[in-house]
Amino acid sequence: MAHHKSAIKRIQINERQRMRNKHYKTCMKNAIKDVLAATTATEGNEKLLKAVSILDKIASKKIIHKNKAANQKSRLTKLVNSLA
Repeated sequence: MAHHKSAIKRIQINERQRMRNKHYKTCMKNAIKDVLAATTATEGNEKLLKAVSILDKIASKKIIHKNKAANQKSRLTKLVNSLA
């Protein structure tokens, strides 16, 4: 266990950040699953917009890399376009 006040504070901050990142990643995974489960083009487009918004937000906060977000958006867009 840490003995210095600053080290104890870093442990607390890291735990808060870990929980926040975990929440955002869970939201991202659920949004992607919703898009993959879409059966019609209109339903897919609605869910795609939500997923793209979440991916952009997470990438801007540097929780995931911007290229990973771009790859996910591209993959989901291609899938939704194939539904039409």
